[in-house]
Amino acid sequence: MKPKNCLIFGASGQIGRNLIRRLTEKNLKVTAVTRNLHQKGYVLKTQANPGYIDIVESNIFDVNKIEQLIEKADVCINLVGILFEKGSNNFINIHEKFPSMISSLCNKHKIDKFIHLSALGIENAKDSKYAISKLKGEIAVRQNFKDTIILKPSIIYSVDDNFTTMLMGLLNLLPIFPLYYGGKTKFMPLHCVDICNLILDLIENDTTEITIECVGPDELTFKEIIEKLLKLIEKKRLFIPIPLFVANTMATFFQILPKPLITRDQIKLLYYDNIPSGKYKTNFDIGKDFVLKFDNEVEKYCYMWKETGEYAKKNLDI
Repeated sequence: MKPKNCLIFGASGQIGRNLIRRLTEKNLKVTAVTRNLHQKGYVLKTQANPGYIDIVESNIFDVNKIEQLIEKADVCINLVGILFEKGSNNFINIHEKFPSMISSLCNKHKIDKFIHLSALGIENAKDSKYAISKLKGEIAVRQNFKDTIILKPSIIYSVDDNFTTMLMGLLNLLPIFPLYYGGKTKFMPLHCVDICNLILDLIENDTTEITIECVGPDELTFKEIIEKLLKLIEKKRLFIPIPLFVANTMATFFQILPKPLITRDQIKLLYYDNIPSGKYKTNFDIGKDFVLKFDNEVEKYCYMWKETGEYAKKNLDI
C-alpha cells in the first residue's frame, strides 16, 4: 500500500529541501520537523505542492512531541547530521542518541519504513569522533529497528551544498590553496537529486537491501575535485601541501569560529578514502545508476564565482 505520511527530520538541509519537492510531486504527504519555524518555515513551504506539507517546530529531544509525530507516520526519514560540534550540538547527541531514540519509537509504533542517513568511508576512521558517532548510530538503529534502511553516501553536492560552494568561494579569494595529505583522498561525489530519487524509490518500493553505499559515477581525488572547480570558475591557483602539524594548528584556530572552515576532527577524517568499502552493495549494484556527472552539474551554478558573475552564463537572453 502506498505510504500516506512521510515524517522527515533534518528537513531544512540540502537533502531535505530537495526530497520534500520529490515526495510531494508524487502526492505523498510530508511532515517536516524543524527547530526554528520562523527561520526555516517559509523556505520549506516553497519546496512542496500546496496542501501536501505540514511544518512542525520541535526540539528533536522533545520525546513526547516526537512520539506523537512518529505515531502518525508511515515512513520516517532521519537526515539529521552535523560536521562540527558546538556545545550540546555534539556528535554523541546528534549521531547516536537521537537516531537511537527515534528508531526505538518507530519500532514501538510499527511504522512501515525507517530510513537513516549515515556516511561512507567511516569504518576505518577510528580516530575521528564524527566517524565513531556515525557508526554507533548505525548500530543503535539496527538494534532498535532491524529493517532500518541505512544509506551511506559519499559527498553530496548541489547548488545548495556546503562543499562545492564553499570551495569555489575560497578558490575565488585565495591565491594559494592548501592540500591535506597531498590531496590524494578519494571521493565519489553524488548529486543531491540522485540520492533523493533513491530515497523516493525506497519509499515507494520494497527492497531486500538494508544497507546501501551511495556513490556517483566518478572516482576523484580531492586534488582532482579542486582542479575541476578551478577550471569551471576559470581560475588558476597554487597548491601547497600542508604538513599535518600546521594543518592541526590552523584547524585549532578555525574551529573556534561560529562556522569553521575545517576542524581537527575533519582533518583526521580526510585521511581516509570516501569510496565503497566492499562490505555492502552500492546503488549501482542494485540497479540504481547515478548518472549525473560532477563537472556537468557544477557547471550549472559555478558562474556565481566567475569574474562576470551571472553574465558568465551561456546563452544568456538579453
